[in-house]
Amino acid sequence: MNTERLQLGGSIAALVTPLRGDRIDEKAFAALCARQIDRGTSALVPCGTTGEAPLLTANEHRQLIEIAVATADGRVPVIAGAGTCSTAASIALAQQAERAGAAALLCVTPYYLRPTQEGVIQHIRAIHDAVGLPIVLYDVPSRTALALHDETVRRLAELPRVIGLKDATGDLRRVGRLLRLIGDDFVLLSGDDASQTDFRLAGGHGCISVTANVAPALCATLHHAWDAADLVTLRSATQILAPLHAALFLESNPIPVKRALHRLGLTTNELRLPLTPLGAEADARLAAALEPVMAAEELAARRAAALMPPVWQETPFVGFAA
Repeated sequence: MNTERLQLGGSIAALVTPLRGDRIDEKAFAALCARQIDRGTSALVPCGTTGEAPLLTANEHRQLIEIAVATADGRVPVIAGAGTCSTAASIALAQQAERAGAAALLCVTPYYLRPTQEGVIQHIRAIHDAVGLPIVLYDVPSRTALALHDETVRRLAELPRVIGLKDATGDLRRVGRLLRLIGDDFVLLSGDDASQTDFRLAGGHGCISVTANVAPALCATLHHAWDAADLVTLRSATQILAPLHAALFLESNPIPVKRALHRLGLTTNELRLPLTPLGAEADARLAAALEPVMAAEELAARRAAALMPPVWQETPFVGFAA
């Protein structure tokens, strides 16, 4: 495992894909990216689960990455989703992401087909060997019907550019197991907003967050507080965000988060079938959760605006500057 790697951590936004008339709303997406950076997010992830990746065309995949890269302009890295159940299609997306300027790839385990662990290893190795970008593995068995075994992660971590794992299993004990098995330079990122504080406590490095779409400054504050050993702020941010975490998963992601952003006037509420708009009961619960969080978010955003984030290529940005 190569230790000279892109450093990732803190609050990383799993971006939604804004639509208008069933086309990418480029202006809204660029504004969402800028809002994330201005409010302390440490990296951008377009074209993932939250971005409705399976419903995007190849051209839309490229378009979103190019907008994210142009908006970031070297301030934070762009980690492009590039995983499908097809190895050939994943390679094509990975190569396109590399040409578009992505700094790294997020590669989900092949879904639906349920390959063996050896099949997953060969799938990731084929992507790895086809591009020159760092790769973050993505283990989300609730969606893929396939779990990455710890030993599989260890074997994949031996590839020079496999730098980390987004873990959405909810198994907090796994963090310690993987740190002992692979080492602390392997980046462990939570894929579960609700348990991200506990994930950091277990030894993880950050979170690829759905909630950060809505409350990026608060999410960044949480991780900055952890890094600064500021337990009062950490506890406060964790408690404030908890109701919003729950509300954003009342229905399948990204249905609630798109509605939340629509309520904030940042996007339309458009989704692509088979995804449908949030139901009325869940929408009312989301509205109730959103209002108190956004007051705290604006306070946190003013703090973020007063701090100058370093350029990530020179000094890895893992939240607020110390």
